[in-house]
Amino acid sequence: MKKRRVGSTALEITEVSFGGAAVGGLYRACPRETAIQTLQFAWDAGLRYFDTAPFYGFGLSERRFGDFLRDKPRDTYVLSTKVGRLLRPVPEDRIPDHSYVDPLPFAPDYDYSYDGIMRSVEFSYARLGLNRIDILFVHDIGVYTHGVEKTKQHFRQFMDGGLKALEELKSSRVISAYGLGVNEVQICLDVLRQAPLDCILLASRYSLLDRTAEAELLPLCRQRQTSLIIGGVFNSGILATGLVPGAHFDYLPATEDILDRVGAMEKIAAEGGYPLAAAAFQFPLHEPVVASVLTGTAKPANLERNLQLLDIQVPEIEFAKYDPYTVVQKLG
Repeated sequence: MKKRRVGSTALEITEVSFGGAAVGGLYRACPRETAIQTLQFAWDAGLRYFDTAPFYGFGLSERRFGDFLRDKPRDTYVLSTKVGRLLRPVPEDRIPDHSYVDPLPFAPDYDYSYDGIMRSVEFSYARLGLNRIDILFVHDIGVYTHGVEKTKQHFRQFMDGGLKALEELKSSRVISAYGLGVNEVQICLDVLRQAPLDCILLASRYSLLDRTAEAELLPLCRQRQTSLIIGGVFNSGILATGLVPGAHFDYLPATEDILDRVGAMEKIAAEGGYPLAAAAFQFPLHEPVVASVLTGTAKPANLERNLQLLDIQVPEIEFAKYDPYTVVQKLG
């Protein structure tokens, strides 16, 4: 598996990486044995960058990542987790519903302050059972999660204190890099225009179907030497499944406009002789500022299917055909 450098740091990560939401029970239960089997499949396939978060299963994903990675030589992999939420123990009947099935008995509280981030790191060490974390992402700090007014409060809290915590952790070599872990572009622009970031884990906003990051964020990342790690390349599934009943885009049933555009994309792929999913999976890696594409699943078979998409030849010239203007023309 090829590697790419993270920003201007010395850290290198594999072009394909493993995300830990599904092994934390996102949308459906994931038994421990299945989680470990999936992580082992990722390892055997050559993936050496693993991303998790306290939010995933309210600590469950971090525990499973730590259990799996604990006996691996520490310098052979890169590990990231996230800050911005602290977990508080609650009775089983008060565990909040954030789409995780059988999570641990905790509730998350937002805290982007200096002390909050420092405490979050210490708690992650304990859940992981590991003594080193390579990358920290500030998790879900933006309007998509908090709304306009609360985002202003969290943004100021982070800029006034949380950012200093990350800078101290990096300068003291506790971590090697830090950035944001979000699924919206505007907060990335807001932070990056005021502070350096080594990397941004961006979900669903740089794909064949959603080019939101293209106009301003990509050029700014190039200018600031900030790497992108891209998640959600299938936009909640529709670029993998195509036009099937119940197809989803952005976690919701796809609209007629989205269905039409995906239908046009399927025609482009069929004419080129490859599946649309292969183009979707490979697309971000054709951008030099992208360091890795993140894939997350709770089943070895699903991970194998995704990795096989890398072996399908999609000529470079094909990706220009998915330009939004070209797709609209195809609709006509």
